[in-house]
Amino acid sequence: MKLHVAATDGAHVVTAYGAGFVSVDGVRHEHLHSLLLLPQQLTPDWTAAGFDALTLADFAFLAALDADVTLLGMPAPQRFPHPELLRPFVEAQKGIEMMEFGAACRTYNLLVGEGRRVAAALLFS
Repeated sequence: MKLHVAATDGAHVVTAYGAGFVSVDGVRHEHLHSLLLLPQQLTPDWTAAGFDALTLADFAFLAALDADVTLLGMPAPQRFPHPELLRPFVEAQKGIEMMEFGAACRTYNLLVGEGRRVAAALLFS
């Protein structure tokens, strides 16, 4: 799906996504395990783990980011991690939302457009 994005003052935005790829600022990223996206940071393959292999260390890393909310996007069907893995977010008093991949891309763009401190941790598997 191709997205049309309003002005974002130089922040990274998702411009398209589909099966196995995401485009950020018009640049297509594919053949990745994951992609971490913040308004001023883009990190391909932030983890090699798929959803089922995420660890407490992965969630601690995400909770330490400069974001008030993290969107964990994954291929359908949407799943939820074991509550113990969310402990770093509770301790940091930050939000995390699990979403289907496309919903995470669209929500990220919306929050960036509002000037919010958001991270999108996108898993391709």
